[in-house]
Amino acid sequence: MQQCPIFVRTDPDSVDAVLGLLASTVNPEHPDQVEASRPTEAIEARAAAASAFTELLLGLGAVALLVGTVGIANIMVISVLERRSEIGLRRALGATQRHIAVQFLTESLLLAAIGGVAGVATGGLITVAYARIRGWGVILPASYLGATIATALLIGALAGLYPALRAARMSPTEALRAAV
Repeated sequence: MQQCPIFVRTDPDSVDAVLGLLASTVNPEHPDQVEASRPTEAIEARAAAASAFTELLLGLGAVALLVGTVGIANIMVISVLERRSEIGLRRALGATQRHIAVQFLTESLLLAAIGGVAGVATGGLITVAYARIRGWGVILPASYLGATIATALLIGALAGLYPALRAARMSPTEALRAAV
């Protein structure tokens, strides 16, 4: 026996009553062979799938932010180690701990800003290209783009804080001696 789907539209308040009558109306001889489902179940399943997909993307985004944070921190720590002679010389010439910390924190913020702008540009271009291929319209709110850059700067500040403080705490003699 071939199965044919039948779609019935009814008032949302009458769905239970219609489901009760549907099996015996469609196949009076064998109502037990009729399978009926609520449209809300399909809608709920679609919403659950969309929610799971959104959570997956948010998780991937969080991992990407974590990797970016570790990458910036790693680059800045290596930069501090490689530039010990510069730090020692600047300190010997009168630069305060604050000057050194601000320099390295600024470099970290600049690195994060460049990465954030490149990420926003790449993501925006990919989004626009994919939407055009699918024939969809695209809306990229400026507030989201701004929030993305602000998040990149926050991550850059957090990732650069430890290396900046580490560089600032170096004594001039220790930094110059370690560089030789």
